[in-house]
Amino acid sequence: MIRLAMLSFWHVHAGGYARQAQQHPGTEIVAAWDEDPGRGRVEAEKLGVPFHEDLADVLARDDVDGVIVDTPTNIHPEVIGAAARAGKHIFTEKVLALTVRECNEILAEVDRAGVALILSLPRVYHGYTQAIREVLDAGHLGDIAVVRTRLSHGGAVGEGWLPAHFYDAEQCGGGALIDLGCHPMYLAQMFLGGLPESVSATYGHVTGREVEDNAVAVLSYPSGAIGVAEAGFATTYSPFTIEVHGTQGSLLYGTPDDRLLVRSPAHEGGERWVELPVPADQPSAFDQWVDHIEKGTRPTANVELGLDLTRLMEAANHSVATSAPVRIDSVKG
Repeated sequence: MIRLAMLSFWHVHAGGYARQAQQHPGTEIVAAWDEDPGRGRVEAEKLGVPFHEDLADVLARDDVDGVIVDTPTNIHPEVIGAAARAGKHIFTEKVLALTVRECNEILAEVDRAGVALILSLPRVYHGYTQAIREVLDAGHLGDIAVVRTRLSHGGAVGEGWLPAHFYDAEQCGGGALIDLGCHPMYLAQMFLGGLPESVSATYGHVTGREVEDNAVAVLSYPSGAIGVAEAGFATTYSPFTIEVHGTQGSLLYGTPDDRLLVRSPAHEGGERWVELPVPADQPSAFDQWVDHIEKGTRPTANVELGLDLTRLMEAANHSVATSAPVRIDSVKG
């Protein structure tokens, strides 16, 4: 049995990760810590585990094999670095850190410790992602010209279910793009075959918060291909959407239904839109993390994608700050 400690309940997904740990047959939660002791005590009591006010105390426990990190993003380097130095395996919410430099510092600690680190990048492992990649790998759409991905919700409008600290620029490092936009960003990068040459971003403040609640990032490639990643906290009914358009055909998913449609002369159906089956999801990042711990292996592909994600986010933030495109090779660690 892999014994885990919850490190913070700051993120809205912390409860979901705790449930995954409780429901997984190979893991159990044995302790908790939070940078906010009041919140931490309440959540630890719900889980029926002891709460530690001092991070060092929980990391010193011999009966803690791994940690689930859901702290504010700006203290990831401090918390994840301490966990690695303590020899604990690490599952964490995206992004790994706010800058490439901080990511490299974390990864150096992880490499020295030889522990398994994985990021929650769930849409990498969804069935539609695998199906889309198969179409692209087969070349049925020709040369890819445009990839558009969008993920939004209405968490900043109406009842405003997002917690107030999700609008704290210091803790979050941004708003809609770095939170929700992470998913469209890494999907666009995956479908376009890697990092772009440059990134240009625009942020909007529909509800007047400190951080953006409406965002678009454009990824430009030497081939002429363009990736468009969109995210927002202020559009209640905007569906999760993927569009891929190439010189020979197009692919649509989630406009608005969860159906995968392809139209291409090179694909079955030719000039007609054809619905493709969406396979079952691959194991979740949490399940993969447990498997890596048990086998003594490292999730290198996940970590590399996480590092690229921070590079893209850092470039987008710099683009907004300078009102200009940012070359991706200028974002260094």
